[in-house]
Amino acid sequence: MHTGHSYRISEFVFWTRRSLYALVVLSIIPVLLYQMAGYRWLAIPWGVVLMLGTTVALMAGFKNTQTYNRTWEAQRVWASIAAMSRLWGAMSRDYVPDAEEGRRLVYRHLAWLTALRYQMRDSKAWETLQQAPNVEYRKHYSFPEKESTLEDELSKYVAPQERSQILVSQAKAAHVLSLQSEALKAMLAAGGIPASFFVELQKILREFQDLQAKSEQIKNYPYPRQYAIVNTIFVRILCLLLPLGMINELEPLNRLVDGFMAGRMVWLAIPLSALICWMYAALDQVGESSANPFEGGANDVPISQICVSLEVELRQLLGEFDVPEHAGPSSPIVL
Repeated sequence: MHTGHSYRISEFVFWTRRSLYALVVLSIIPVLLYQMAGYRWLAIPWGVVLMLGTTVALMAGFKNTQTYNRTWEAQRVWASIAAMSRLWGAMSRDYVPDAEEGRRLVYRHLAWLTALRYQMRDSKAWETLQQAPNVEYRKHYSFPEKESTLEDELSKYVAPQERSQILVSQAKAAHVLSLQSEALKAMLAAGGIPASFFVELQKILREFQDLQAKSEQIKNYPYPRQYAIVNTIFVRILCLLLPLGMINELEPLNRLVDGFMAGRMVWLAIPLSALICWMYAALDQVGESSANPFEGGANDVPISQICVSLEVELRQLLGEFDVPEHAGPSSPIVL
């Protein structure tokens, strides 16, 4: 997530420059054929382009609204995870008479947060992180889940036996919640907590399971591919036809101008159509890069930073005020 003022125009143009290069070429070819080779039949009525442009604008607006909603829902889910984590920390401290048992509940919860964020960063076939513009832009920010392994991170929070169980599990985050439930059951059986406290803590665990399921739903179910491909196809068709419609509009202006541009107005179709097509193509690229809010891209929900902040808060809640401060992000891009 970009936490600065905004992306710079130069950054955005650089990120989308590959599309811009292709669009300039697509704009030059029909103008050359029309002006130099005499293929006058290439010009098409502007009304055709206008109808297609309206359709593409509606599709692009629909796609960007839906992809933004996915990001917004991901933000809501992780805001709820943060709120419930603070509640879990307070209840573990206050409901469990044995301070060490309460501490283990909190640390096991930090293990769950760690396992969940690593799960959210797993790569999916439909994600765009491996596309050239996004790979290139990753030099502007750090990727915490690529800098250390899940095993190393879990070793900070749980005993080796529990860590081994988590790592061999197919559903690592869900297994951590299962371990939490087993620990609560054992405390209840040993008389470590009363039944009423056990019920309250189990309710929080159930809430964590629901929030994990919501996060997994966003991660594992992409923006519908049929809508994504339709929008991309329509944008490309528009980019092919727009220069031809622009030629038809600029040709009559040759009779109205004097000087250097007399007879050359059609050449203006190259920069104008490239600019307009770039706007549509860039909008499609932005929508596609926003559709997967956990992939590790520059527009992701900052789940790693959320987990870092929660670790500091929960450990201080346990009285560990010597918690070392984590270094802040080195760029406005926070994951």
